[in-house]
Amino acid sequence: MITEKFTFMDPQNNDIFVYCWKPEAEVEPRGVVQIAHGMAEHAYRYKELAKQLTAAGYFVFANDHRGHGRTALSPDDYGYIGYDGFYWMVHNLGQLSELIRDRHKDLPLILMGHSMGSFMVQKYMYTYPENVDAFILSGTNGKQSSLQLSLGIMLARMQSKRKGERHRSLLMNSLSFGSFNRSFKPNRTEFDWLSRDEEIVDQYIDDPMTGSVFTAAFFRDFLSTLKELHKRKNMDRIPRDKPVYIFAGDKDPVGGNGKGILDLVARYNKLGLTNFSYKLYPEARHETLNEINREEVMKDLIEKINEMVDSITA
Repeated sequence: MITEKFTFMDPQNNDIFVYCWKPEAEVEPRGVVQIAHGMAEHAYRYKELAKQLTAAGYFVFANDHRGHGRTALSPDDYGYIGYDGFYWMVHNLGQLSELIRDRHKDLPLILMGHSMGSFMVQKYMYTYPENVDAFILSGTNGKQSSLQLSLGIMLARMQSKRKGERHRSLLMNSLSFGSFNRSFKPNRTEFDWLSRDEEIVDQYIDDPMTGSVFTAAFFRDFLSTLKELHKRKNMDRIPRDKPVYIFAGDKDPVGGNGKGILDLVARYNKLGLTNFSYKLYPEARHETLNEINREEVMKDLIEKINEMVDSITA
């Protein structure tokens, strides 16, 4: 695998940091996978997946979002994505897709998002649907309670006004993630919900670029986006013919232990997607790509990507 790093500038003069992992010269290229990482993590955590994908003939591009990883100017910026930052993070994904198209005009482009990144991809599906050829959602969820989202938005907005856009909100963090570990008591750490692999959890805790408490402004914009995702006017803009694949653990609290995944599956089926599939992994938690059965998950994922490419190029 060959590694390249570069940046591009967005319309608000932010330098967005990107990893590009390339197949070795002897490997015939099949396509490109663009990855949108999750909240409070960074793109380099997908290096192991990139090794598998590049060996299978795929270029892999993954940027650090605003307020994350090497795009953040300093640790003080972790969790601060700017005003209307969720809109701009999705816009950045669109920019990167266009850069990829310029580099690899003849290769199919698949956009994959995990967790927060999956919600970004859900928004991307009706905002820039023409930019990519297929979509993959990992560790995602379906429609959530409008009342709970509205209350969360109100609290986050109040905190942003009273304490500032950069206020790190322990309250919103607790309300959003405080219940995630309850199903895994007795808890060894506060991040047991991520994976059954204790080494992976410890690596997450020890990584200075993961696990930050995010700002009230972030939660305001994130929850506002979640509220709009499944409105009919937005869902109707999703192309029916592009391949979509969802995978998650059935013990993932982000997806309601599978219930939220099945809700999203039902919505996409009702929408009439013609090339749609999903898989729930028994007992797996939030980061299936970092779970104890990750080899199985990656194998299934690459097989699905190969199927997508075959259908796109047929």
